[in-house]
Amino acid sequence: MTCGLGDIRARFLGAAVVLLAGSTFACGSTEVPSGPKTRGAPPPVPVEVARAERRSVPIETAALGTVVPIQTVAVRPRVSGPIVEVQFAEGQEVAAGNVLLRIDRRPYEVALAEQEARLARDRTQLGLARTQAGRARALVQRDLVAREQLDEARTNVASIEATIALDEVAIEAARLSLEFTEIASPIHGRTGSLLATLGNLVSPASLEPLVTIVQLRPIYVSFAVPEAELPAIRARQAEGALRVTARAPGGAATDGQLTFIDSAVDAATGTILLKATFLNDDGALWPGQSVDVTLALGEIPDAVVVPAAAVQAGQLGRYLFVVGPNDTVENRPIVLTRIDEREAVVADGLQGGETVVTDGQLRLVPGGRVKIVGSPAPPVSAPVSRDAATADGGPAEAASP
Repeated sequence: MTCGLGDIRARFLGAAVVLLAGSTFACGSTEVPSGPKTRGAPPPVPVEVARAERRSVPIETAALGTVVPIQTVAVRPRVSGPIVEVQFAEGQEVAAGNVLLRIDRRPYEVALAEQEARLARDRTQLGLARTQAGRARALVQRDLVAREQLDEARTNVASIEATIALDEVAIEAARLSLEFTEIASPIHGRTGSLLATLGNLVSPASLEPLVTIVQLRPIYVSFAVPEAELPAIRARQAEGALRVTARAPGGAATDGQLTFIDSAVDAATGTILLKATFLNDDGALWPGQSVDVTLALGEIPDAVVVPAAAVQAGQLGRYLFVVGPNDTVENRPIVLTRIDEREAVVADGLQGGETVVTDGQLRLVPGGRVKIVGSPAPPVSAPVSRDAATADGGPAEAASP
């Protein structure tokens, strides 16, 4: 198909008209900007702050402990018979030697009298046997009787002497049985429930004790700590007695001393059992009670301490925001010695007296301005727990977040 010159011109003119129309429409619908818009500086971020404090920080290991009596005595009868007297009240504190119960002693008095009578009879027979032996010896010397009679007399004397020895042992046993009818407390402590009351027949074969007595003063607190703490505990104990504090729920703290380290680590739990002794003069610690225990292991002198809320964790380590001149913040990498739920001890990266942000960190950027809400407060004064985590399980190089 061929096109003439006129057709080519007509097509060219049509295309030009379309392009011109499109250009005209575009120019009519586009506004030329009057100039670049400028943004104002962002407002300061409201934050709460605290001041880093330089002081000595106690190092303590925290654990959950149980109050354990040093002595527990299950009182059982040593002779049989009915209880005829009860001389204590349940829950009463008794001293060593105090009479608790009395069992009917009359059968044992009769038994003692019987043994004493046998002893008197046998001693009389011994006198007669010795007299007969003396006569036999005199007759043998005069050759009036056979020597066998003297031997029989002497044997009779020896037999009666042995019988008397048995009588004396039986009397001692009877006296002991008589003494056992009076049941006394072997320790100073507090009595529990009485399981056999007045008139009950008791026996040494009874499975249940009559009463249980527990010692309250002094008393143990048993607790376990991770085996990783054992070297530090042993090293500090070699220098002197270690202070242990126990606090019952809702009660005041009581101080004692570490007196026992178990001979082996519990392989199942990876812990070592410890016991501390408390005088417990006020009776604040009760057997079986659960208490919060802290074991003092020394202190970190001249440490820089900040609230734990100021410490942040980044991909490269721990850091915090430090408020500098003109209320601008600096992103500061730090190295921690210890940290717990209340405060952190900074080994490197921060000086005492500097101001750190404790709340509002999510909106902060390095170099940004802040508005301090309230006045800077020192960190909570509290010991640093040996159970608390450090930056990387121990001192590490500082890393920027």
